[in-house]
Amino acid sequence: MEILRFTFMQRALFIGLIVGVLGATLGVFVVLKRLSFMGAGISHAAFGGIALGYFLGWDPILTAVIFCISVGIGISMLIENNRIKEDTAVGIFFTSTMALGILLIGLKEGYNIDLFGYLFGNILAVGREDLVISLAIGAIIAFSLYFFFKELILSILDPEMARVIGLPVSFLNHLLVALIALFIVISVRIVGIILVSALLTIPAATALQWSKNLRKVLVLSSIDSLGCVLGGLALSYYLDTSPGATIVILATLVFFTTFLLPLPLKKK
Repeated sequence: MEILRFTFMQRALFIGLIVGVLGATLGVFVVLKRLSFMGAGISHAAFGGIALGYFLGWDPILTAVIFCISVGIGISMLIENNRIKEDTAVGIFFTSTMALGILLIGLKEGYNIDLFGYLFGNILAVGREDLVISLAIGAIIAFSLYFFFKELILSILDPEMARVIGLPVSFLNHLLVALIALFIVISVRIVGIILVSALLTIPAATALQWSKNLRKVLVLSSIDSLGCVLGGLALSYYLDTSPGATIVILATLVFFTTFLLPLPLKKK
């Protein structure tokens, strides 16, 4: 409780809880859909969107949202054409958007240290405006997942059946990619662009080690994510380490500990 005396730690805890729950829930869809690599590609595309915002003098969060959604849907559309494989499409956008960000930074007169905050993350620097934006975007993600929950699950687990019964599978795929992009944008301030995809994959992958029941996986993933966010914040405070990196490393340790446990100890 000592660390909660500080306002910056209270804000870090609050936004960590928001991102932890959203990432754990959305991450289950990402892992089941096998979109982990796409998540990494979109997270790096955020660098280009943020750099574009700074270059144009616009709000970097707004430009990152538009840019990441556009990149995500662009990747999805390329994959749907069946002419380019997913890893190739992600690789193209991954490198080109990062290159665009580097190019725009080079063209921008002066040097802006805030870019490093987005690149490597700093949850302790989260301000009131960041909280408001995170709450708004988080509400959009939560509502979309709740409203389209059954449709998304069916389109992921059995896309052919989903098409047969008339579900708009293409729209649902684009929606999921857009939600991933939105989550990445609100998470870059916490763990940074480089590590943000870990929040989408590690807790869900850990939960799937314990159960194959979807409801249990969602609950376990959320518990694991929240525990790692809270534990990572506490450890970073006392060890004087990077909060974002500490959160991700803790989540990784939990995953490998769970993975290495004997199978009889795991609940099916």
